[in-house]
Amino acid sequence: MAHNIADLFEHAVDAAPDKPALRVGDRTVTYVELEREANRLAHYLQAQGVQPGDHVAIYAKNSVEHVVAVLAIVKIRAVNINVNYRYVEGELNYLFENADVVALIHERSYAPLVAACAPKHEQLKTFVVIPDILEPEDSSADVSGLIAGYGGVLLTDALADQSDERDFGPRSNDDLHIIYTGGTTGFPKGVMWRHEDFWRVLGGGIDFYTGEPLSEMDQSEQAKLEGRMTTFPLSPLMHGGAQAGLLMHLFAGHLTVLEPKFDAQRTWEVIEREGVQLIFMTGDAMARPLIEEFERKAATGTPYDGSSLFAISSSAAIFSPPIKKRWMAAFPNSIFTDSVGASETGFQGMGMQDKDSISSDGPVVGLGPASVVIGDDGHVLDLATNVGRIGRLGRGGSVPVGYYKDPEKSAKTFLQIDGERYSVPGDFARIETDGRVTLLGRGSNCVNTGGEKVYPEEVEMAIKGHPGVYDCLVVGLPDEKYGQTVAAVVQPREDHTVTLEDLREFLRGSLSGYKLPRALTIVHEIPRNATGKAQYPKAKELALSGQTEGAGA
Repeated sequence: MAHNIADLFEHAVDAAPDKPALRVGDRTVTYVELEREANRLAHYLQAQGVQPGDHVAIYAKNSVEHVVAVLAIVKIRAVNINVNYRYVEGELNYLFENADVVALIHERSYAPLVAACAPKHEQLKTFVVIPDILEPEDSSADVSGLIAGYGGVLLTDALADQSDERDFGPRSNDDLHIIYTGGTTGFPKGVMWRHEDFWRVLGGGIDFYTGEPLSEMDQSEQAKLEGRMTTFPLSPLMHGGAQAGLLMHLFAGHLTVLEPKFDAQRTWEVIEREGVQLIFMTGDAMARPLIEEFERKAATGTPYDGSSLFAISSSAAIFSPPIKKRWMAAFPNSIFTDSVGASETGFQGMGMQDKDSISSDGPVVGLGPASVVIGDDGHVLDLATNVGRIGRLGRGGSVPVGYYKDPEKSAKTFLQIDGERYSVPGDFARIETDGRVTLLGRGSNCVNTGGEKVYPEEVEMAIKGHPGVYDCLVVGLPDEKYGQTVAAVVQPREDHTVTLEDLREFLRGSLSGYKLPRALTIVHEIPRNATGKAQYPKAKELALSGQTEGAGA
């Protein structure tokens, strides 16, 4: 027995074998059915020579097969590598090489890209092809020749003669689970987690409210209870947060609903049909289209039935006050939470929100177990005596081993402070009263203008209150006088015009003068990845190359 992802899932299977585990579209699988499929795929991978510690990548949208693949990999003590399904050829080549991938499980529709990449990676020898979840019967693009060319095997053929028995050897707390970051500020990096540490900070292995550690069987004991939740993570499983949420709820016997593609109308239909109680979303990128679709339908006189929805959780991006207030008006009896964390830290804190305590500066959260704020001198700040101070968020206790094959970046992120090891990925926060902090954003995106530090997320939240703004990002541009200048990249609402002068005037009541944008770039769509996280390098390119309107002080 170990605090291992595979073991924790198997405990839930033994506790509640016939309970539904996953629902995708019209397909529902129970815990024991999910287990048997994963065992068969695990045996196939073993038969192809995949060894404990080998890296196996999953290149797919949300589906039952995606979850089966994750479980199969950990069952044989191999290491799961998440692949962004929006990657182009160059990005795929980088990931396959950097991650030392030896086997790839991918959707059929990605065969042309896999065929282009496969010959460049000698260590990549095993390919399992799963159906395309959005077009499973599509025959318009026959890629069977391509698949055969690089030695790919269809999932049905791979599983045909494989045992569904759980006859694997003992596992270890020290087995590795790697999450590749979203690459929002550069090339993605592989964050190496021990299974036990991953469970403690991302898989429910501690009580997020009290900080008390759970024992190995606690979650599976919960799985035996009647009335387990129906949860709906809206982000792709190739995102670490969605993957962690899925596993945490599988360990505890909940039913997880998945969709292969985010669509606001479809999301409400699923919530209504399934009686979803808990959703996870990525800030305004999902919250705005969802609430607008909910309001649109309500205006027709036939509203969506969202009465089952009692918990709404946002993380990884801004859930801005104007959008949050609309949600709270529509769901006055629901619980709203802002969660903070990163691939390098896991859960760091959570803030309960209500309509009377929404901050306009940034999400306000209570720090979770082992989370700290680190001052400019490199030491942990006492929260009680440093109210108003700004520092870097960090987490001690269960932290990753480091970045895969990158000791230099590991040394900059995983720090020894006063004899304890901390993960400090670079997010800044301001200390508030009662052990709370206001999140200010990633320090690498901070704009230094005339010696003053401007945190983009604070400015973005204020800009999103403008009635003509649909979405925005804030970046720093080179400036001869100030070093950097604040620039806004704005996606206006349909039939609205946003000018720099109007925007600055709107912001004067909520932001200091040095924080006001001095340049404005209007774009058709704000650059975000598949999970809704901001793509700041691309936004900066747009600001530098676009039609930018400038302003004086």
